[in-house]
Order: sequence, then structure tokens, then C-alpha cells
Amino acid sequence: MAPELSSNWKKLQEKIKAESTVTVTSSSSAPDTTAKRKAEEQASSRPQAKRQKSSKQQSSSNPPNKSSNSKPKTISSAAAKSMGVTQSSVIAKGTPTTITPSLALWAEDNDVSPEDLAEAYKLGIKDNASLTAAEKPRVNEGLAPGIEVGKYLGLDCEMVGVGPEGRESVLARVSIVDFHGRQVYDSFVQPREHVTDWRTHITGITSKTLAAARSFDEVQVAVADLLRNRIIVGHDVRHDLAVLQLSHPTGQIRDTARFAGYRRYGHGPKPALRVLAREVLGVEIQTGHHSSIEDARVAMLLFRRKKSDFDVQHASRYGLPTEKTIASEAVGPSSSSKGQAAKSKKAQGKRRKKR
Repeated sequence: MAPELSSNWKKLQEKIKAESTVTVTSSSSAPDTTAKRKAEEQASSRPQAKRQKSSKQQSSSNPPNKSSNSKPKTISSAAAKSMGVTQSSVIAKGTPTTITPSLALWAEDNDVSPEDLAEAYKLGIKDNASLTAAEKPRVNEGLAPGIEVGKYLGLDCEMVGVGPEGRESVLARVSIVDFHGRQVYDSFVQPREHVTDWRTHITGITSKTLAAARSFDEVQVAVADLLRNRIIVGHDVRHDLAVLQLSHPTGQIRDTARFAGYRRYGHGPKPALRVLAREVLGVEIQTGHHSSIEDARVAMLLFRRKKSDFDVQHASRYGLPTEKTIASEAVGPSSSSKGQAAKSKKAQGKRRKKR
């Protein structure tokens, strides 16, 4: 085979030389180069064939590699979302899609999760991380040390029965969490009336549980100070305020039991909290004794899931957006109602003078 290859190569070289003696124009230069390239390819075709044959023999001796024959991997939509900053399914229009490094460092130093930070900047819906990864309740701690309270507070109470057959409810425990579900306040409360039904199968509270409980007056003052000038989030909040013997401006309450968007989950006038937790959040609560900390966190998370819809419902009811709603300076009648009463008295005084 070697002599034949050399003779063919010599013939090919002579042909190329004969063609190169002809006067080459600018238009014929391109065909010459292509012919030369073809000649080189033909000369190297035999060694390439040998190399391909040897490579096939090696591949047959080794086990096949599935990844080498597979198509290039494409990143799935779920993986692409997890690689993003927001880790969310929806990006709100007209909002930034990135978080500055300084803000991310601040969030890390203050134990604020990326999901909470993304939601605060309206970068999309979040999951149940603030509920499933929440710290264990610090039972009967009182006011949590070193916590900075924000605009929204989640409230829930546990009650025991007094009076005939324990039908009347009084306060036995109160829990408050912040917007992120972090514990702000938790305390057992010593009832001022004789308890006729501890409701232990629901609350888990017994007479021994309340041995270290705080007095009602002490708890009431502490809770009133926390709720002042803030928005309360809870489930059927009026019952919690009733046993606390406190009032709060209705415009400063976000009640998940009365939210129109959750009515379809209830078989009666209002849905149960455990039903909303299962249907909306996909979590099971109240499987054993109720936890007021857990219930407050669930109510806050339900509010956060539909916060924009809550704001729309609030504006339609009270004629003011959430940001412009002003709470009273003290727990009780609003400052605006006091101002109107003062104006009416002033007007009556002017009428008397005219007479």
C-alpha cells in the first residue's frame, strides 16, 4: 500500500504544478485553494480512517457512557427559579428583581430569610418556610428580649371556661408574633374567676399549668402597649380582644375569618383556622392540644399569602389604603372620634352664645 500511496501523491503534485503554471486571476484563486484543500483531505483520509477504526475498537472494549451520547442538559424551570434571587414563582410587575448585597447582609445579620426579604420587596409569593422552620415556642416567656416590633402583629389566645358548665370564656394564655412569625410575647394568665372547665382536651392547660401564670392586669397592660398603633392579624380577633378586655380600631384589624377570599373554604359563615391551614397552606395544625403561638403564626402567614387582597378589601370597607390608616394613640376609642366630639361641643357652645 505504501508505494501506491506515494505514486498517487506524486501524480497529484504534478497536476497541481501544471495548474499553477496557468495565469491565475482573482476569480480563479478561490477554486485553486479549494482544490488544494481537497487534495490534502484525500491524502489524510486514510490515516483518519485508521484512527476511527482504532477508536471504535477501544470504545467497544470499554463500557458505554450514557452521558456522552445524551443530549445537552437543559435547566428545568424549577431549577432556574431556585437559582434566582427571589426563589419565587411570580415576579410582581414594576418591582426590582434583585436585592442589593448590603440588604442581603443586613437580612442575614438579623435572621431574616431570603423568602421573607423577597416578599417584603414584592418579589413574589413565598412558601411556608417561616412556619415549618420556625423556632420552638418559648412558653410563658413574657416579652421576648431584644426584638424590634414592626407594623403587623399576629394575636391568638387560649381560653378556659367559667360560670355554669364553663360556658363563659376567660383568658388563660396569650401569644403574639411579628410579621415573620417570630415570637414577641407569650404568657399564661391567672383567671380572676373560678374555673369550672379547664378545656384541657383543647388547650392542654390545667390548674398546675397556671401555677406560674402572670396576673391578668399585668398581661393586659403589656399586650395593650404592644398593640397600640399597630395592625392586628388574627383569626376571629373579636373573641381574643373580648377576653383581653381591650378594644382596637376596626380599621387596624386584619381578620382571616372575615376575609372574603377565604369564605369558600368554610361550610358556615366563616372557615375554621385548621381548614384554612390545610387548604391554603398545606399544613396540618391543631391535631392535638392547640398552641396559640402556632395559631398566631398560621393566621399571619394566611394574611401574607393574600396581603394585597386584604388591602383592597380594607380600602373598600373603610375608604383608606392600609398605609394611610392611622391608629389611635391609646387602645380604645379612636383619636378621630374624640376630635369629632370636641368639635360638636364647640359648635353647641357657639349656638348658645348666639341665643
